[in-house]
Amino acid sequence: MPVCSGPALSAPRTHIGLIGLGLVGTALARRLLAAGFALTGYDADPSRVSLLASIGVVAADSPLGVAACCERVLLAVYDTAAVEQVTEGEGGLLAAAVPPRLVIDTSTGDPDRLEALGQRLAARGIGFVEAPLAGSSVQIAAGEATMILGGDVAALHDADDLLRAIAAKRHVAGGPGMGARAKLALNLVLGINRAALAEGLVFAEGLGLEGAAFLSLLRDSPAYSAAMDAKGEIMLEERFFPPQARLTQHRKDLALILAEAQRFGQPLPLGSAHAALLDAAIAAGDGDLDNAAVLRQLRRMRRA
Repeated sequence: MPVCSGPALSAPRTHIGLIGLGLVGTALARRLLAAGFALTGYDADPSRVSLLASIGVVAADSPLGVAACCERVLLAVYDTAAVEQVTEGEGGLLAAAVPPRLVIDTSTGDPDRLEALGQRLAARGIGFVEAPLAGSSVQIAAGEATMILGGDVAALHDADDLLRAIAAKRHVAGGPGMGARAKLALNLVLGINRAALAEGLVFAEGLGLEGAAFLSLLRDSPAYSAAMDAKGEIMLEERFFPPQARLTQHRKDLALILAEAQRFGQPLPLGSAHAALLDAAIAAGDGDLDNAAVLRQLRRMRRA
């Protein structure tokens, strides 16, 4: 049976598991460690595991290794396919002799597939909570992100101490699948707000307005949105790397948003325009930059 590497645990399966140690996973680790939880983590990229070991995360060699140490496991992986793989795939959590009793998914994913996963886990007596976060990795690390929750009452109760440690602002959207649905609708509005800010800053720049002064005006006007606080200075100072949230990540979310809207016949003209803008930015090589780099694409579109 796989075991955690690193120091011996004081009691079996008392650690909290964390699979996925990228931008979001690292932010989650910092929140949970600061709250006094002991963590065992795994990522397919060994360099990420080594980095987090330096701040107190015990390394596991696989999802099975996490299951060996942890009854409750958080997932911070890229998409629903990765959620299904680390949960049900070969060497996944469910392959353990004694699987975790609770799985918490913090990704932005496919609502129907997550709902079905929740049902499959429930049939095995395993709780499932969707807990996607609205906010950048910096906001998550500071406890300033908003958490959207989906799951049954028992699973939400079992996860409560972890969820409270991660985010002060938490909203229950409903049962399994509803957390993902609410997060997609939120991300549609959030992404359009960010693109509107970038477009407004580029327009003001073309008019000869000074950027910082114009951003101050926006914040003090009915045009205000929280995107101005999160991304305004990043856009003005062009601090697009290292990213707080990659541009490609939001494009992945937009694909899910547009597919869901198409399924029930709802046109999303602003969302579609935003997707095209991000496609052009990715084609220009900006995909791994912060999502605030949508500003660069708007500048490229200016006629000479």
